[in-house]
This record gives sequence, structure tokens and C-alpha cells, in this order.
Amino acid sequence: MAAKKTAAPAFIWGTGRRKNGIARVRIREGAGAFLINNREVEDYFPRPIWASKAKEALAVAGLEGKIDVFVNAHGGGLTGQSGAVSLGLARAIIKFNPELRPVLKKAGLLRRDPRMVERKKVGQPKARANKQFSKR
Repeated sequence: MAAKKTAAPAFIWGTGRRKNGIARVRIREGAGAFLINNREVEDYFPRPIWASKAKEALAVAGLEGKIDVFVNAHGGGLTGQSGAVSLGLARAIIKFNPELRPVLKKAGLLRRDPRMVERKKVGQPKARANKQFSKR
């Protein structure tokens, strides 16, 4: 007789993007673990502003310590990744509890930040910088 398998807790997914950073966020009910690429948030994001941005959706929704968050983040830099984690987490929280949508929306956590790096133009050293101009 085979042993009875217990179903693993179901995850709820959310994807966030910012600049070139992409974060795939999984959440489930739990004790409040928050891991990014199998590392603690404060360990992965050394600057407090990055860590607080990543956790912002949890604080606004009032779910700190109530759900476990597991993130796979890649691409871009840590600023883009922290914004991507925030958006992905907010999207996952809406699937977890649709009643929290107005709170997250009012805080501006459901909008993807469209700002991207401007491309470098031909004949210029950078995107906006030009060679020095001499009138005479």
C-alpha cells in the first residue's frame, strides 16, 4: 500500500518588470519568509532603500509575517530588480486576495514604471551629451 501524499501548499505567481530587471514572485500562506534567489532580502539588497521598495507591497497590504515570498530575480541592476519585485509581489497579492486591489492601486504599486535608459545617438558620446560647440 502506497503512502498517502500530502499536497504541497499551492503557490500564487506574479511577474514584475522594471528597466531590464525581471522578477518572478511566488507567494503562499506562511510565517513571513522572504527570499530572493535563495537569499534573505537584506542580504540580496545591501541598501535599505532597495529592500524597503521590494517589501513595500507587503507593508501596504498589511500581510507582513502572514505570507511567504519566494522570488527569482534576474537582469538589469539592483534598482530595477527591487522595483520588479515590488510590482510582481503586488500582482501576486491581488490574486491571493482581490479585496486588496484598491489599497495597492492607491499606493501606486500596480503600475509598471515605463522609464527606460535612453539610447546613445550616433556621433555623440552619450545619449544627451554633445561635443563642445564653439561659436567663434
